[in-house]
Amino acid sequence: MTYGFSRAALTAALLASVAAPAGAEQVFNRIASFPVATNIPADKDAKSVSSAEIITATEDGMMLIYSDSPLGAIGFVDISDAKAPKAAGALMMDGEPTSVTVVGGKALVAVNTSESKAKPSGRLSIVDIASKAIDASCDLGGQPDSVAVSADKSFAVVAIENERDEDLNEGELPQLPAGDLAIVSLKDGVADCASIKHVALTGLAEVGADDPEPEFVSINSLGEIAVTLQENNHIAIVDGKTGTVKTHFSAGAIDLAGIDTKSDGALKFVGKKDGVLREPDALKWLDDDRFVVANEGDYEGGSRSFTIFDKNGKVLHESGPSLELAIAQIGHFPDKRAKSKGVELEGLEAATFGDQKYFFVLSERGSIAAVYKDTGAEPELVQLLPSGVSPEGAVAIPSRNLFATANEVDLVEDGGARSHVMLYELGEGEAAYPTIRSEIVDGAPIGWGALSGLVGDAEKAGKLYAVNDSFYAMQPTIFTVDATQKPAVITTALPVTRAGQPAQKLDIEGITLDGKGGFWLASEGDPAKLVGHGIYNVDAKGEIKAEIGLPVELLAGQTRFGFEGITSVGEGDDLTLWMAVQREWKDDDKGTVKLVSYNPKAKEWGAVRYPLDKGADGWVGLSEITAHGDHVYIVERDNLIGDAAKIKKLYRVAIADLKPAKIGEALPLVTKEEVHDFLPDLKAATNGYVLDKLEGFTFDAEGKAFAVTDNDGVDDSSGETLFFPVDLKGTN
Repeated sequence: MTYGFSRAALTAALLASVAAPAGAEQVFNRIASFPVATNIPADKDAKSVSSAEIITATEDGMMLIYSDSPLGAIGFVDISDAKAPKAAGALMMDGEPTSVTVVGGKALVAVNTSESKAKPSGRLSIVDIASKAIDASCDLGGQPDSVAVSADKSFAVVAIENERDEDLNEGELPQLPAGDLAIVSLKDGVADCASIKHVALTGLAEVGADDPEPEFVSINSLGEIAVTLQENNHIAIVDGKTGTVKTHFSAGAIDLAGIDTKSDGALKFVGKKDGVLREPDALKWLDDDRFVVANEGDYEGGSRSFTIFDKNGKVLHESGPSLELAIAQIGHFPDKRAKSKGVELEGLEAATFGDQKYFFVLSERGSIAAVYKDTGAEPELVQLLPSGVSPEGAVAIPSRNLFATANEVDLVEDGGARSHVMLYELGEGEAAYPTIRSEIVDGAPIGWGALSGLVGDAEKAGKLYAVNDSFYAMQPTIFTVDATQKPAVITTALPVTRAGQPAQKLDIEGITLDGKGGFWLASEGDPAKLVGHGIYNVDAKGEIKAEIGLPVELLAGQTRFGFEGITSVGEGDDLTLWMAVQREWKDDDKGTVKLVSYNPKAKEWGAVRYPLDKGADGWVGLSEITAHGDHVYIVERDNLIGDAAKIKKLYRVAIADLKPAKIGEALPLVTKEEVHDFLPDLKAATNGYVLDKLEGFTFDAEGKAFAVTDNDGVDDSSGETLFFPVDLKGTN
């Protein structure tokens, strides 16, 4: 069967995922973000890589515990006040923790101690939660992955993966020793190491039968263990009491249609892949007869989907590409993964809140937690939650109406976002995310991301135009945005073309109207990529009609940090374009950047100097310029993220003071006036960490202000885009 979708069916599925719920409906919203680096012990470098991977909660729901593989620890987060989580320390584990779960007052931690992939070893450590001390450990005889505890707390099971070396023989199976399951009896949370029994899983799968690699385990109320053998594309059901394999079956394969299969700097959902092995990772029972698997893939497959099976192997529901396309609709599709496994659905959680059963599907590459209502038949996608960078694990705490995700990627070495634990609460209200989504055109979502500039339509209130930057080098686009809806809606996408083909060598960072039905675009150059600084005039069909390079005198001091915005002042022969240069060029006075002017009729260039705020760390530069009334408004920001971010501000300069000097002459210094601080907006919008790239700002035809952030095309980024109205009351 090919999993494609009719236009009507896909439209219904995608709109259901992002529609704002009715006021009285229960929705999940993020209430807090906890950077796990705050748990790094004092005797270690605060910039050590730290990661939240698998996460669990104490039985009273007041403490979260997560595995931190790179730090070699488990971390604790006090959530007694869920809206203000507190660091509760870390416990070093003398190995690599791979998973953690809780039984009573104890945490069971699977720890990898392998000397090498060829010589795997590991242990199950029992940690007293109150004292944060290791009580005992059991030798597992191999490299552990997932761990789970039975509902009656009588036993625990550990998936002994003994994972392959992907650099050995091109990662081909088999690579012995084989993995298996380790079942250990429990009493009051204490493991009886002498009781460990190993359940062999060899000879079951069609792929690598001699080398099973168990990945994830889950136990139903009957004590039946479901285990995924990811690389082997197989699933087994094991009796937890006897260790007997009750049944097993292939996870199978599917055909996919209407997906993006090319990592080419363009989002086009027109491709297909046939016979894609599911290769499931996480698995969760939905009841005693059904379970759901996330088909991430790790060997030869990865179907970008999740599947609900019964325990005899019958497929009850196959999502196909529906979730991936819903994720694309909100700008979270990772183009760099299009060729391989797309959004990579990896983690899962399932729980009942009140009378409603939910399950949660985590997209590792899309950085999204999808919320589904379990209907017993076809599940209903109700929300897409923003989840930091690369969610790995999740835990539900129904007793407190809470849900938490652990996000494994720590970008500290690149100056990016740290790994975070995200907390969400179920309650009445409206979904805070997404803030912007796209329409369905010809049965597929309009692909978008990396929004970098905004301008308002001259006549229609709430109608805006946005552009994407060079992340989508093969798809430069002008998007029409309906800001009257919530979330805002991208209704059309107009390709920027040269001779009828997508224009190359552009990095569009700004857009303004040309007064003739078309647009002026500002492109930021990068000599290293043979992209020149310039401005472009395009008509209403998106075709470039004029390309204007910078004068030699101006280029003499160039760097790659060029035009980050464009606006127009005046009209007709008196129309003057103003462009904001992002950072200091070689010929700028320290602490100042240029606002560059160009009169298209007279073909005259000029500039003034603009004074930058001084940041304590990183750099400070300009991101946008837009004319409104008697002023030009300028977005000034640092390049910092999270708690380090200090400068995300809106300034204005009186147009009457914009008296440009000729390039090469002494440039006058303008005076700026602070209008708005965006930091409170960025902190409160969805209770995430502060995003660094506030890139677009404009006014609509009625003078209402809007801003947008750039999500970097979901590359080393959470993928979150914040589009929001800006309250400028009191500003003349």
